[in-house]
Amino acid sequence: MSIRLYSIYLPTLIFVLFAVFPAYWMVVTSLQRGENLYIWPPRIMPDFTQLHVLQRLFTTQPIGLWLKNSLVVSLGVACLSILFAIPAAFAFSRFKFRGSSVIQFSLLLTQMIPSTVIIVPLFIIFRNLHLLNTYTSLILADTAITAPITVWILKVFFDTIPNEIEEAALIDGCTPWNVLRYITLPIAVPSVVAGFALSFFEAWNEFAFALTFASDQEMWVSSVGMASWIGWLTTPVEIMMSGALFFTIPSLVLFLVLQRQLISGLAAGAVKQ
Repeated sequence: MSIRLYSIYLPTLIFVLFAVFPAYWMVVTSLQRGENLYIWPPRIMPDFTQLHVLQRLFTTQPIGLWLKNSLVVSLGVACLSILFAIPAAFAFSRFKFRGSSVIQFSLLLTQMIPSTVIIVPLFIIFRNLHLLNTYTSLILADTAITAPITVWILKVFFDTIPNEIEEAALIDGCTPWNVLRYITLPIAVPSVVAGFALSFFEAWNEFAFALTFASDQEMWVSSVGMASWIGWLTTPVEIMMSGALFFTIPSLVLFLVLQRQLISGLAAGAVKQ
């Protein structure tokens, strides 16, 4: 028991504490007054008598609006990425056509291009289409980044599904579309959930596109709104940590809800069938 304790449980405990401590310190910082952040020794326990600071955050800052904008954009990106990725991944997995390998490799290449490289061309396009300061511009720009990797996640899972199942459905008279809808997709739910979650998280944390395409404060997402608190002379650290706390909650809840499907979806294809 002692060998197992020191070789497995103790390193695991240290790793968990190391991973959880930043989130814990964020809570501690958000529940302190600004003048108490620089005292020594620092306070290591949250002061729950300062909960009114979190409430005041919603009355002094439009954080509720920022969270709503982030939620709309992230859900839009996740849904649109899945909508595009499902037929593309199914086609790459099940059909052989000229240029398939080139297209798949091109999708991977898009992940190697920094988003800052395409900001200016996208800005010009959205300006000419009068899409600046709209949800549409933010959703389309983020989808261009998330859709390719979502395609690969789904394709890897589709490759693990035996062809015999779909061939039996085709013999019984199903069209390829019906095979995808009634046979493949129900089996591929974990990978779809994984692609949805990763697209959501990517859009939720995105900053460069949101800052460039939404100059109107009514369209700011949470990442841009909290960055606006950084000043030349001073930065309200306790306010930023309070905002970061609320900013973290939606993505954390989504991860906990989809945890089982997310892990199985990401692990799909790790072992060759």
